[in-house]
Amino acid sequence: MQTEIVSCDSRQFYNELNIGVARPTEEELLAARHHFIACRSVTEPYNVFAYEEDAMACIEQLFEKYDTVIVVGGSGLYIQALWQGIARLPDPDPELRLQLQQKLQNEGVESLRAMLKTVDPEYYNTVDLANGVRIQRALEVSLTAGVPYSRLVNQPPVERPFHIEKTVVTHPREILRERIAQRVEQMMAQGLEAEARKVYPLKHLNTLNTVGYKEFFTLWDSSGTPFPLSEEQRREVGDAIKLNTWHYAKKQLTWLKKYAT
Repeated sequence: MQTEIVSCDSRQFYNELNIGVARPTEEELLAARHHFIACRSVTEPYNVFAYEEDAMACIEQLFEKYDTVIVVGGSGLYIQALWQGIARLPDPDPELRLQLQQKLQNEGVESLRAMLKTVDPEYYNTVDLANGVRIQRALEVSLTAGVPYSRLVNQPPVERPFHIEKTVVTHPREILRERIAQRVEQMMAQGLEAEARKVYPLKHLNTLNTVGYKEFFTLWDSSGTPFPLSEEQRREVGDAIKLNTWHYAKKQLTWLKKYAT
């Protein structure tokens, strides 16, 4: 089948991220043309709304040449953007964002949880209550729009002008956990530490709050310098990446259940 591939992996967009995001190899990229792979810098702001617009334009062009277009990737929100569309949310007031950021830093995520429970109890019952960034975002939108965040995001899905077939590739959990461990060992051998060291000066960017990088950053933050790791430290970081990847994979499996039917 002649076609091209559209990626919806929200970390493979970036030039600076390769080993840690399991970017397709040069051979794989040559086997079929890929879109949205290493197409921008981590310093260029990009979000799911811009991606939906760009990717839909790309897909429409591809359908002029092919009967089928393949979309691949594991970022649930970005999959949803192409499948059903993403609600357009208001930009928060900068002063409000600063106030919430300071509240999160000074008083912890518990303070934002209490606000969210009052402002949007429906979203409070579904959000990861340990994720301060998501809670802050929901508060920003709710307080800016004067409408609960959950009401804005739970809008009817967009009808796409093409038929969509969904395929979820998975494994039994014990095999998946073993594959994660093998993948992390491979990434470490390929030079993940050196890649993380290169982007350490940009660690403040939300894009780099990513499994496979933040574990190195946590260790280096103790001295403020991306020093070479000892074998013991490298093993500790590798174990942390394996554990955090497994936690992410379990959330991903839960999210993808909706696509399996």
